Amino acid sequence: MSRVPASKVTKGDELPAKQVRVTRDNLVRYAGASLDFNPIHWNEKFANEVGLPGVIAHGMLTMALANELVSDWVGDPGAIVETTTKFTRPVPVPNDGEGALLEITGKVTDVSEDGTAKVAITVSFEGQSVLGRPTAMVRLG
Repeated sequence: MSRVPASKVTKGDELPAKQVRVTRDNLVRYAGASLDFNPIHWNEKFANEVGLPGVIAHGMLTMALANELVSDWVGDPGAIVETTTKFTRPVPVPNDGEGALLEITGKVTDVSEDGTAKVAITVSFEGQSVLGRPTAMVRLG
């Protein structure tokens, strides 16, 4: 895969924004892939009983979608060498076929002489951030 060359990346560059819909079908597939079958991700009654606003997306799925923005931009998922975040707000996923719409953006906050760049990511649902200070460190081409 061809990575974005370091010579074409500068601090302040914005990554192409994307919108991603997370549906109940996505939650089932992610649960199977991750082996995370916690009922808060599929059982409405249980999720409500534990104080959640309904079935919620897996935090790691949300983080993976954030990292997908970065890997699409850099041109190689293997270019991501480190990611960080905190899970700050749940993403309720209605059982309506449309799901939850996530808005994902990113901005280069640092470019190092060693050919790496730091990207600050924002993941929002209904205008509110759902991840706390997510970042990705990527090795450029």
